[in-house]
Amino acid sequence: MAEVGEIIEGCRLPVLRRNQDNEDEWPLAEILSVKDISGRKLFYVHYISFFEIDGRKNKSYSQNLCLLAKCFLDHKTLYYDTDPFLFYVMTEYDCKGFHIVGYFSKEKESTEDYNVACILTLPPYQRRGYGKLLIEFSYELSKVEGKTGTPEKPLSDLGLLSYRSYWSQTILEILMGLKSESGERPQITINEISEITSIKKEDVISTLQYLNLINYYKGQYILTLSEDIVDGHERAMLKRLLRIDSKCLHFTPKDWSKRGKW
Repeated sequence: MAEVGEIIEGCRLPVLRRNQDNEDEWPLAEILSVKDISGRKLFYVHYISFFEIDGRKNKSYSQNLCLLAKCFLDHKTLYYDTDPFLFYVMTEYDCKGFHIVGYFSKEKESTEDYNVACILTLPPYQRRGYGKLLIEFSYELSKVEGKTGTPEKPLSDLGLLSYRSYWSQTILEILMGLKSESGERPQITINEISEITSIKKEDVISTLQYLNLINYYKGQYILTLSEDIVDGHERAMLKRLLRIDSKCLHFTPKDWSKRGKW
C-alpha cells in the first residue's frame, strides 16, 4: 500500500497486491484516495489541472501510475525504477476531488532531448482532445526550459498519429499567422519554426514533408500552402477547444545535472 501523502487526492489508481498464487493483480475497481496533495500543481484553469510528481520522492504513486499505463500500453516496460523520471498528471476536478485523465513522463536528464518518455490518456477520456492537450503541455514546459524537445522513439502507431496531428496544427498555425512586409511574401526558416514551437528541427522537417508543403522554386526551397491545407486546418482548429494558456503555467525548471542523484 502507498503511504499517506504520496497519492494525489481523488486520483484513481490500481492497487498492486498478491493473490493466493503469489501473482500480481490490478483490481481497477479499487480506489486509492488520500487527502494530501504532494505533487506540485503547475497549471490550473477551470476544471483541468496538471501536477508534477517526482518519481523518487513519490515512488509508490509513480509505480502505480506505471502499472496503470501497462494495462493499456503493450510496450510499457518501466514499473519500478521511477527515480530518474518526472510524471505530469492531468486531472479533472469535481466535488469529489481530482480525477486522473492521463499523464506523461519525462526523464529528468535526457541526452536525446526527449521531452516525453511515456504518454497515456485513459480510455474513458479518449477522443475528447486530452491527448493533444498533454502533448501541448509537454512543449509548453520545453519552451520555459528554453529547449527543443521530441517524444522518445520509436512511437507507436497511435502515438505517431497524435504527434503528427499536433505538429501539423502547430506549424500551420505559425505559417498562417505570418504577415508580409512591403508587399513581399512572408519568410521564415525551419530553425525559426523550431525555436517558436520548441518542436525539434527533425520533426519540423518531417511534418512539412508529410504535409507536402516543401517545394523547389527558382533555385530555392519554399513553403506552399494550398487552399485544401488551409481549409482543413481551419476546420480542425474549430474542433480544438482545449488549449494551454501559458499565462496559467506556474513552472520553474530545475537543473538536474547539479542535483547529484536527483
